[in-house]
Amino acid sequence: MKIGAVLLAAGASTRMGAPKQLIRLDGLSMLRRAAEAAMGSGASPIVVVLGAHAEQMQPELVDLPVAAVVNAEWAAGMSTSLRLGIQTLLALAPDTEAALVTLCDQPFVTGARLAGLIAGFRAPITASHYNGTLGVPAVFHCSLFGELESLEGDAGARRLIQRHVAETTEFDLPEAAIDLDTPIDLNSFSAKLH
Repeated sequence: MKIGAVLLAAGASTRMGAPKQLIRLDGLSMLRRAAEAAMGSGASPIVVVLGAHAEQMQPELVDLPVAAVVNAEWAAGMSTSLRLGIQTLLALAPDTEAALVTLCDQPFVTGARLAGLIAGFRAPITASHYNGTLGVPAVFHCSLFGELESLEGDAGARRLIQRHVAETTEFDLPEAAIDLDTPIDLNSFSAKLH
């Protein structure tokens, strides 16, 4: 099955107080870590959606085999980045049968774990299970691309998972529970690294 990936990295990181995509963990920016994890998943092509501070982030991706696009409407919510990501994925590979949707602020999510998620994909959705909930990273069958593109505002892929929860396959991914949104999250994560 031809599965591409959409990495969402367009947010302004207001709660962090600085672009979290550029925070370095063990020498790599969170954006580059997430892009390399997507590469390790086996998905292709990989679309990285940038937005706020895009000009600062593009150098992090310059030598990677990913397609970086800038969402000029990023401030209107995550749905706009998801829409642009899916549209770009289909423009690059019209025969894409499913899409992995992933984020740049889950630093424990590795390429090997994303590859496992893809290997376990069952249409229409396979979603990560962590902290008693279902969310992204998740893989969506192309039959749902229209619904992904029609989301509005700050509704992300989780909204679609909730809508189709009865048809969603769960993939245990406790690592996805660690996301870095605030300086406190970052300090806690740094302590776990060392």
